[in-house]
Amino acid sequence: MSEIRMPLLGEKAPEFTAKTTHGVIHFPDDFKGKWVVLFSHPADFTPVCTTEFVAFQKRFEEFEKLNVQLVGLSIDQVFSHIKWVEWIREKLGVEIKFPIIADDTGEIAKKYGMIHPGKGTNTVRAVFVIDPNGILRAVLYYPQEIGRNMDEILRLVKALQTSDKYGVALPANWPNNELIDGKAIIPPASDEKTAKERLEKAKKKEIECFDWWFCYKSI
Repeated sequence: MSEIRMPLLGEKAPEFTAKTTHGVIHFPDDFKGKWVVLFSHPADFTPVCTTEFVAFQKRFEEFEKLNVQLVGLSIDQVFSHIKWVEWIREKLGVEIKFPIIADDTGEIAKKYGMIHPGKGTNTVRAVFVIDPNGILRAVLYYPQEIGRNMDEILRLVKALQTSDKYGVALPANWPNNELIDGKAIIPPASDEKTAKERLEKAKKKEIECFDWWFCYKSI
């Protein structure tokens, strides 16, 4: 337990060198300039994990368009990964194009808090979204029994990129929010002058507001 620590949002992603199905990688340096979705799965040749890998691969091009590198991981050896990828290709007709890390010593899983003490030594279904500067921006953590929603992971990356680009916050279910649709929330005013200016801008139809502390705009 003392050796396992989940990195915090805003921290530099823990570095490591590892064997993968695509050869040795130096993480995250090898992917500098790209967004990375690093995700762990409990084990190869398991039903839920197989459905997840197929689902990730089906969206591989969508992730690529967002400048995202997918990277899988489990504590299985690289030989097991290779055989499993072959099985997926031969039996399901899906070619897995992203690398899978062989963390057979569990050292990487410990660095990223991917092992839950109550679930033995297998890695849980963790997802780490890392930006092009190697900074951890989001973490999703699922139990072994429940498969992930890849469309939500895509939405999360798109939202982070949009927030960074426009300096805005994004509402629940963006871009299909029940109150403001696909519009973005302007950061709240931090002083009286700005609060007053917000309402003036709303009157001029430059932005929209429910009140000075809840203003939004199209992006």
